[in-house]
Amino acid sequence: MAEQNLEAKLKNVLKQEKIQLWNPPYTDQQNQPGTQTMKALAERYAVLLQLPEGEVGGALESLRVHTLQRGNQNKTFRETNMAALELLLPREAKKDAKMKNFLETRLDVLVQEVVDRIGAEYGLKYIKLILNGKTLCADQRLDQQGVKNHSKMMVLKVSDAEWKQQLSEEEEKKKNDNESIQRTQRGFQILSERDGSEDPHTSPFLEIADQKGNPLNIPPKEKKALILAMGFHEKGRSLMKRKQHDNALCHLLQADQQFSKCGSALLSSVDNFAVLQLDIVWCYRALEALSCLEDGRSRLQRAEECFLQCYGQQQQRLMMIKGNTGREEVLFLRLYLLQSLLSYLEGNDAQARQQLSKVESLYGRLAPDSDKMAQLMSLGFTEREARLGLRACQGNLQEAAIHISNQRQERDELKERERTKRKRRMEAISTLTGFGFSRSDAAKALHHADGDVDAAYGMLLDSQTAQTNNNTEEPISAEKLEQLMYLGFEVAVSEAALRLTGGDVQSATQLLLENHGVLSPELLSVSPPSTSTSSSSPSPSSEEPSTSSNSTENQELVNDVLKDISRHEEDYLDLTLEEESQLIATMKTYLSRGSTHTV
Repeated sequence: MAEQNLEAKLKNVLKQEKIQLWNPPYTDQQNQPGTQTMKALAERYAVLLQLPEGEVGGALESLRVHTLQRGNQNKTFRETNMAALELLLPREAKKDAKMKNFLETRLDVLVQEVVDRIGAEYGLKYIKLILNGKTLCADQRLDQQGVKNHSKMMVLKVSDAEWKQQLSEEEEKKKNDNESIQRTQRGFQILSERDGSEDPHTSPFLEIADQKGNPLNIPPKEKKALILAMGFHEKGRSLMKRKQHDNALCHLLQADQQFSKCGSALLSSVDNFAVLQLDIVWCYRALEALSCLEDGRSRLQRAEECFLQCYGQQQQRLMMIKGNTGREEVLFLRLYLLQSLLSYLEGNDAQARQQLSKVESLYGRLAPDSDKMAQLMSLGFTEREARLGLRACQGNLQEAAIHISNQRQERDELKERERTKRKRRMEAISTLTGFGFSRSDAAKALHHADGDVDAAYGMLLDSQTAQTNNNTEEPISAEKLEQLMYLGFEVAVSEAALRLTGGDVQSATQLLLENHGVLSPELLSVSPPSTSTSSSSPSPSSEEPSTSSNSTENQELVNDVLKDISRHEEDYLDLTLEEESQLIATMKTYLSRGSTHTV
């Protein structure tokens, strides 16, 4: 990291003075360094940068060699179309930590060919290639995915277990798809299609809520993309906690793709997208891939813009919603810390110090006080509640205890409201199914009617009438229908029974008596398609039976992804700041001692 900082500073000075190290007098005709000229340059820049001459001289020579190498690569590309790609390898695969690793290849080849070459050369069994935050598809060409001469590509390892899962019979032709990611997407897809009409104990579903926990009304298409995005993000964060940063980054980048399908208005109202950008750059840091400066810088900029939109310029919106801003400040601490790190790597020490100063100020307020934490935990509060409570109340012990108690009460009240709402909805669905309508049709009608049972019943009748009018079969006799209604059966059930029995009144009567005047969805499902009572818009079960069914496989998928969803809505704010503390100390060392140390 220190070498990168020094090289960035030297590049800036060389550019300002228009010095070209690859030309005489700095490089002779045999491409050897001009010894005296380079020595004089190192002496002058050492004084200018207040750094040891030997270190500056070594960095200048490294830059000179690199510019020559780049020039040769450009010439080779012009003459042979062989591009030079810089590989950002996993730490254990690097033969020399200070050397850059390049791969020469044509750009019109499949990514899989490059993957195979890298794997063979560096002893990496299963890998993925990442360019500017995007996973390259193995079955597409390099140039089709934006790879150019001198492109920098991250090489991410994939675990042996995951790779074996990935090579299932169904997905064998798409080896670049990760089975873990597929399972995550499948599980959250199932959850995104559930509407809460099933028994909550046997069929869990997800609901998108605002920062106070109230459900948000989002168009179905955006809701599905948002649930998938949040699901991948939760899985990635779970892997980050386990220090599995390679796999975590794969999931976080999938989340980023799903967020791109959501409208800008939606993204500006939730902070999930901004937190995701922070997490991706935090993974870059953990994987020592911060040479991806352009992508990292743009992601941090997007995160900062999104935070300002969500919280307000002075966090006034956040104050109105939550009554305090202390808990969210840890996100700004991490944002400023990563910005400081990137500024340092770009050679801008002044900007790095400025951002680090803001970080230290926040850290002083947000670092947990062990004594106060212990006192709150002795009152029966959890470690997370104590940490978040103290941050929300600027470290005031008594206010934190009251705040945590109030939060517990608010959560209990919200859960009770949700239970009541769910109970009423299920009762309404049962009422409508009692009239002979299917459960899925009843749930859809209630959704469109905003929970109004009478309005939903009217919608279902209208849909049934429209289908009856379009039916090419002989219409049901009004006289037969009246006979059944005279016996006390409802009109919709009577009509369905007559259709099931081919218009025979006695058989229809017997059918209704045997079923106590209610026709189950199973009975209704045996009717011909032309006489079905389903609504005009197809239910998920008619479009994608495998996604909405309660099969054992689907339930396993759902249970698998739910394991990675935190039960606490503010889990993403519960940073212990241990990693941040270590990076702060490292940054202070770099910025105070100059470049006299090694990475």
